[in-house]
This record gives sequence, structure tokens and C-alpha cells, in this order.
Amino acid sequence: MARYTGSDLCALSATDAVALLKSRKVSPAELVAAAVARHAAVDPAVNAMPTLCAGRAEAAAAGKQGAPLHGLPLAIKDLTPVAGVRTTFGTPGYADFVPEVSDPIVTRIEDRGGIVIGKTNTPEMGAGANTFNAVFGMTRNPWDTAKNAGGSSGGAAAALASGQVWLAHGSDLAGSLRTPAAYCGVVGMRCSPGVAGGGSPTNLFSAMSVQGPMARDVRDCALFLDAMAGRAPAWPLSRDAPAMPFADSVDVDPGHVRILFSPTMGGFAPCDSVMEGALRAALGRLGAQFGVDEGFPDFDGLEQTYLTQRAMVWATGPGRLPSEVQARFKATLRDNIAMGQTMDIQRVYDAAISQSALHNRVRAAFERCDVLAAPVVGLMPRAVEEEYPPMVGDAPVRDYVDWLRFSFLATTLGLPALSLPVGFVDGMPVGLQLIGRPFEEAHLLQVAHRIEAELGLPRAPIDPVVR
Repeated sequence: MARYTGSDLCALSATDAVALLKSRKVSPAELVAAAVARHAAVDPAVNAMPTLCAGRAEAAAAGKQGAPLHGLPLAIKDLTPVAGVRTTFGTPGYADFVPEVSDPIVTRIEDRGGIVIGKTNTPEMGAGANTFNAVFGMTRNPWDTAKNAGGSSGGAAAALASGQVWLAHGSDLAGSLRTPAAYCGVVGMRCSPGVAGGGSPTNLFSAMSVQGPMARDVRDCALFLDAMAGRAPAWPLSRDAPAMPFADSVDVDPGHVRILFSPTMGGFAPCDSVMEGALRAALGRLGAQFGVDEGFPDFDGLEQTYLTQRAMVWATGPGRLPSEVQARFKATLRDNIAMGQTMDIQRVYDAAISQSALHNRVRAAFERCDVLAAPVVGLMPRAVEEEYPPMVGDAPVRDYVDWLRFSFLATTLGLPALSLPVGFVDGMPVGLQLIGRPFEEAHLLQVAHRIEAELGLPRAPIDPVVR
């Protein structure tokens, strides 16, 4: 039987690694050892996974099975508790917190064969699209360590791109899965609410912030979604898993795919010429199976609707934590909470009405297309020290959320959205956002898989490029 070295194992796709586990050609313990060695070799350059739980993973690897992951090591974002593992939420008030109980999504993933090997870095309480915090410092982009890895799942994306894990858990409110996936050249999927777990323990009925899978390619993303999907009493919005596993459904031919593209989402969000050119070039390489048209619906009211609902998330989550924890929050996080605590109730009513109107306009748009396509963000990664860019193209940026406007639509309307690597600019990856109809995750994965195959791009993992 051929034996695999640690570096060989880390370069495998998650799908191929699981196939070896199922056939017992490699063991979970061998994969854990390979991941630990890779982490030691590359993480000092990127700071993607500051908390390693190697001993816990080694103990879990003994005899680990269970479909669909069969003993595959993976990472959990440091906003999500893992029993017995330091979980800081990126904030000084929880710097030494070690939970006794795992979040239900972690329990589900472990029950389905996943082995948690570490916690990935995040901005404080997930507030930010550049991953840094006062506990662990900055996460750097593996393609150029002088650049931003995105956020808030920046550690997850950088760990994947640098080959430390085969799969990484993330979450998304303002593109927190999508932005780092685009910047680090991996796949990140924001699912419809209830498809991949549930909301926070104190806000179970919120559909704004969702958890989701991150991986190096679309098939691996689908595999991880199978480990997350399904109904559970802990999640009141959860839905049954599909009869056909997502990992199998990616091979279903989606037929002729009608794509409606806009580099600015119909003027809603600015995009610079470099990003627009890269996305147009990628779409121009697609074959006859794809029809690409331009023109998005009217998104009047989207900004206020999204910001209102987002403020409620902060006020009902971090805004209810003990005062001694909140006292150490960064200023931007305190501002987010204050907005939710002080906004006029009329604004909440207006947002609810606007959300329904937006849904109806987007539903009409889907009568003439199968997926919407847009940038994930409107510019390429910038310096890691910069919290957010001052400009996107010719448009000034007001705050750290304003430059993430491309993320608002899917979050506000509960649409599945996926960031797919589609090219490179000066050695840095470019991601395209694909947005599907509600609860049509399988179809969105099929389309993304087909585009991925047509473009035939090189994929991570890579050795970090240190600048």
C-alpha cells in the first residue's frame, strides 16, 4: 500500500482525504499529525489558527468514523464554543474563557466524523472584515502576507489556503464567509437560514447571521455542508437535509444557466476598474452552457433595511454581555451596539416593510435568471494594517461596513450566496459572488462547480508568500 507523507496529505482535497479514510488507507491520527506539522510550519507567517487543540484532536482520532467526514480534521471559528478549548471571541474579556459545552453545530460536525483541531482567528466578536483583535493580533493573507485576509472568517480562509486544514467552519453577517474566501482564493458559502445550523444561543430566531462551510473547492464545500445540514430541536429555523447529499448533487448537470451580472449591483455598491475587469474576464471565459446578461433590480431601501436588522443583532448579542466584558470592546463594536439600542422603533417597522418589497423585486428578477452574479467586494486586498479602505474606486467609505455593501442582499433576504475563485490579479485571487434562490443550495453548488470546472484555475493550498 502506498504511504502518504504529511505534505502529500495536506495537499489533498477534503473529498480525497475522506475517501482515503473510508478505505482505511490513511487513519485519522495520520491526518491529525499532518495538520499539526503543517500548522507549525506555516501558521507563524499568517496567524490563521492561534489556538491549536492537538491533544484533544489526537484523542478524538482513536477509532473515529461516522459519515460524511470519517475522521477528517477541521477548524472552528473562534466565535463558536468548543468544549474544553479556549474560545475568546477575539475580545479581551473572554481571553481565558474555556467553555464546558460545545455549540450544537460543533457537536453535529463531530458526530458526523469531524475532528476539531483548532480555533481560527476572527475580529472582535466578528465585527470587521479585516481579521485582527487584541487577543491574538492580525491574520495575514497567505498569497501575500502584507495583505488583508478578509473577515470575519479570515483565520478560517487563511488556514485553508495555507494547507493547515481541509475544511473550516465560518459564519456570515456582512460577508464574513464570502469576503475572506474571495481574498484567500477558497470557497465560502452563506446558506439560507436554517440549512446549516441555527442562530446564536440568545437569538435563535434571527435569520441574519448564519453559519456555513468553507473549503478549497466546491465539492469539498458541499461535503462540509452535508456535515452541517439537517433539522434539530436546538434550531427552530432548521430544515431537513435534502434526500440527495450536497456532495452528490454537485455532479448533477444544471443545464443552461442564465446569469444576471452587475459589477455594481445596479449602482448599489461601488466597484473599482481592476475588480470589474477581472470578473468580466472570468465570465467571458464561460462556454455556451452559460448565458450572461446585465441588469439588476432596484435595491432602493436595502441599505437602511440591512443596517437596521444588523443593529438588532449587535444589540441582542454582544450588547447583552456583562458590562465588564463590554467595557473592553473596541470603539467600532460599541458603536454597533449603541445603534441597535437607540434607533427609533419606526425604523424597525420600515425595515420590515422594505424587506418584503425587496424580496418581491428580487423574486421577479429570478424569473429571468438562475443566479445573480456580482463582486464579493469592490476592490482587491489592501495592507493588513488598514482596518478598512478609505475609498472603493471613486467612492469614499464611511465605516468598516460601508465597503461590504455587496454582502447586504443575501443577508437581508435569506438567499444562499457563494464566493467562488475565478481568477488572479498580480498573483492575488479574485472571487465572484453567486447568489441563488432561497433554499436552492444544491442548484447554486451545481452552477459553481460547473464554472469552477470551466475556468480550471490552480487551487490552494500554497506555502505563504512572505512579504
